[in-house]
Amino acid sequence: MRGLSFRSLAFLFLIAFLVWSASFETCNARRGRHWRHGRSSNSVSLSKKNNKGNSHRKGGHPNYHNGKPKPKPKPKAPSHNKSPPLAPAVPTKPVHDVPPPSHHSSVFNVKDFGAKGNGVSDDTKAFEAAWAAACKVEASIMMVPEESVFLVGPISFSGPYCQANIIFQLDGTIIAPTGSKDWGKGLLWWLDFTKLKGITIQGKGIIDGRGSVWWQDYPYDDPIDDESKLIIPLHNNTLPDKPPTPIRSELSGKMPSIKPTALRFYGSFNVTVTGITIQNSPQCHLKFDNCIGVVVHDVSVSSPGDSPNTDGIHLQNSKDVLIHTSNLACGDDCVSIQTGCSNVYVHNVNCGPGHGISIGSLGKDNTKACVSNITIRDVMMHNTMNGVRIKTWQGGSGSVQGVLFSNIQVSEVQLPIVIDQFYCDKSSCKNQTSAVALSGITYERVKGTYTVKPVHFACSDSLPCVDVTLSVIELKPVQERYHMYDPYCWQAFGESTTPTQPPIACLQTGKPPSNRPQSSPDACF
Repeated sequence: MRGLSFRSLAFLFLIAFLVWSASFETCNARRGRHWRHGRSSNSVSLSKKNNKGNSHRKGGHPNYHNGKPKPKPKPKAPSHNKSPPLAPAVPTKPVHDVPPPSHHSSVFNVKDFGAKGNGVSDDTKAFEAAWAAACKVEASIMMVPEESVFLVGPISFSGPYCQANIIFQLDGTIIAPTGSKDWGKGLLWWLDFTKLKGITIQGKGIIDGRGSVWWQDYPYDDPIDDESKLIIPLHNNTLPDKPPTPIRSELSGKMPSIKPTALRFYGSFNVTVTGITIQNSPQCHLKFDNCIGVVVHDVSVSSPGDSPNTDGIHLQNSKDVLIHTSNLACGDDCVSIQTGCSNVYVHNVNCGPGHGISIGSLGKDNTKACVSNITIRDVMMHNTMNGVRIKTWQGGSGSVQGVLFSNIQVSEVQLPIVIDQFYCDKSSCKNQTSAVALSGITYERVKGTYTVKPVHFACSDSLPCVDVTLSVIELKPVQERYHMYDPYCWQAFGESTTPTQPPIACLQTGKPPSNRPQSSPDACF
């Protein structure tokens, strides 16, 4: 019994050992297959991850989130085990095909529209095409590049359907045609900007009107400045009968009698002109008509002092105007302020040669004129016909009120202070009783030298000038080639708050004895 038991136990032990051995080998085999499969899988994943990481770092570690261990992957179809295709060629190809960024697509260079810029080829159509494209994009830039000369005929850059805040970037030179055929029977404007909002012309470029071919018919068909009758030279041969003019090209023909303004803005809001030079305009250089919100600064106007009717800056029916830090040299008024203007501020301007800074002429052909709230200050004038002037025609109506001329420095100016209510640019004008009423005119700190007469106040008999104030007037004569005159006053009423040099005793104090108000139809406000 014991022997059987021992043999049985030994046999059972042997069987148990064999079973355990077989189970151990099977376990090792399964464990080995899993290890090899895992290593192979990890190697492929690492290799694919490295390849993906070379192009898109965002593709690495797709099963890790915020540093947590990778969750056990779910069974996937074999096609899903493949890593996504390498992406460099896929996203980079569209990058080169898409349009440029929006800030580049808003710049419209006239050369991209066919402009040659050689000063000979007619670039008018290219400018028209560039403007048509820029007009459709808000805050776009129409580029006139530097180191190029563009021959451009009469052209209109017009709204009112253009987008707002367009910039006309002028760094090159624009020249006007000089052939009569380009102007037909005559045009009033060369470069015309109409009915725009937020339009800006800026840059370091030049607008050249090449006006000499227009000036040579002067003075036969052009009006003359009436103040010239007050300037009497000591000798008849001291002034030429006619200013020298260039010889007209034989091919150009006779130019039309109507002369164009070089640059005009009409019916526009928030207009800015800065940095550019406008030179040799056939007539006025820069004009604003029916505009609200105008800023002009760091602008140069240049034409000969004997070029006829070439006003520097001309304002008409415009409000809220600021002009400053500019140099104005021309053959007529450096700044001309016409009817319908209010809230105009001009300061830090150099004027000369030219006819000074003028309000008017107003009331021509029995028209009504309204001008108010005008300030002219910190201005230097050299070798001009007039300094600061107000000029109106007999027979007009309306009013000029609230005008300040302050800190005006004059050097060799013929007539520094002028009010002329008998203005006439023809050989003779008939006498009329109605007039534009002048009131609230202040002159302060007007200093320097004059060559003809320090003060000329010629006011209307029916509507005398009232509330004329003089303060710190210091004007000394320069003995040269002109007769020297004393201050002149006619129907001018007001006061001198300080002593003046020379004494201006002709200004009457107080109010005129028959100071009748204007009738309602004639009044402005």
